[in-house]
Amino acid sequence: MMEENTNWGQSVTGIVIRQGKVLLARHTYGTGKGKLIVPGGYVKVCETPQDALKREFLEETGIVVEPGEIIAIRFNSHDWYIAFRAEYISGEAVSDHDENDEVLWLETEEALLRDDVPDLTKKLIQCALSGSAGLVPLPYQGNPKNGKRYLYGVN
Repeated sequence: MMEENTNWGQSVTGIVIRQGKVLLARHTYGTGKGKLIVPGGYVKVCETPQDALKREFLEETGIVVEPGEIIAIRFNSHDWYIAFRAEYISGEAVSDHDENDEVLWLETEEALLRDDVPDLTKKLIQCALSGSAGLVPLPYQGNPKNGKRYLYGVN
């Protein structure tokens, strides 16, 4: 978990809903220990949030996802956390037996009622279910100096 090339102030998550169920992982450490949360993690140096999301999901859950709209952003003076609506592509839900000890598909209605699902996770699930459009990728011309550029906005 502790890596030198990690941007400790930048993290991502994705809310994947498939057939009425949301993908959650039971966390094994920190304040989320024992809680069912949406998978995600820190962005590495020179990694885009989208690539970090894909990597984190595959590492933690065995699931391949494709990031979609940005549906929420949590930030403070210390760090930021971007939440994407993410599409299930492939894979079987399995625990990494490190950051989580269980990965499961849970009915969204049940997830919103359970005491072992934190408020932030519930709010993110509600954002994903809202039907409201999130921020979408918008093409633009810009300086390619720092690699591929991304702009998200309302369309």
